[in-house]
Amino acid sequence: MMTSTTRRGRGSPGGSPLIAYLFLAPYLILFAMFVLLPALYGFWMSLHDWDFTFEGRPFVGLLNYTDLFDPASVQYQPFWRGMSNTAIFTVASVPFLVAVPLGLALLLNTVFPGRTFFRAVYFLPYVLGVAVIGVMWRYLLDGNFGLVNALFGLDIQWTTDQPWAWIALVGVTVWWTMGFNAIIYMVGLGDIPGYLYEAAALDGAGPWQRFIHVTLPGLRPVLIFILVTTILASANMFGQSYMITQGGPTESTMTAIMVITGVGFGQNRAGQAAAMSYMLALALAMVSVLNFWLMRDRDAAREARALKRQRRLAAKENAR
Repeated sequence: MMTSTTRRGRGSPGGSPLIAYLFLAPYLILFAMFVLLPALYGFWMSLHDWDFTFEGRPFVGLLNYTDLFDPASVQYQPFWRGMSNTAIFTVASVPFLVAVPLGLALLLNTVFPGRTFFRAVYFLPYVLGVAVIGVMWRYLLDGNFGLVNALFGLDIQWTTDQPWAWIALVGVTVWWTMGFNAIIYMVGLGDIPGYLYEAAALDGAGPWQRFIHVTLPGLRPVLIFILVTTILASANMFGQSYMITQGGPTESTMTAIMVITGVGFGQNRAGQAAAMSYMLALALAMVSVLNFWLMRDRDAAREARALKRQRRLAAKENAR
């Protein structure tokens, strides 16, 4: 007869919970060292007048935060101008970074000769560093001798005039990163059962109807992931603007990250820069929560609420 010790496998629920923590320990240690502790230390810095050039770093409380809402403060105008520029870039780039890779994924998900080659070609720019992308496109978009103007017979100052500077930054970013989002979409498309498309076709649904009623619902988790990560990445845009437009013209493309970097390392005011970074992080957290709320599965949420209501009613009946 099998004993209880034998019946319990190594992976059974009756095993020691320390084993799970042992496997989690490497990740938790790295997370604490490189994420949690720096975040706490950065918040501590934001509560001080932290200057790298001085030994004394007096505690100022929330003064660095309140200065960001005081129009008389030195940092008020640069910070909110950077936040405004960040919002402009995010609003302009995110729709293209969500829609264009989706169309590309649908195209590359079909069977045609050379499909693997084209998948690699579209993903290739993403493996290049931002410094390479920035230098390359700065020369290609140069208004005087750039290849873009020469090929299309244009006379546009892509890096020194608006709105062309924003158009250039958005276009370069979409070209550079759309391959990554397209790969994520293709993984999501592969998880949609084929019989759903067959059933929809038998019911007389056309390509557009199958896309609306089968593809998009099946891609809901992927869409949420891509939307949130794309918004976060766009809001943290730094390299493209720094390398291509250098924040110009007249600081119109200077993003919040560029302002924070300038204050922290250019002016040696790390406390104020840390406060700015936490304000930016708070804004992004609010946007992320809003995205999750807007894109939630309303039908599933409604069913969950109804189930909870039934359980509460059943519990009351049993109590009687």
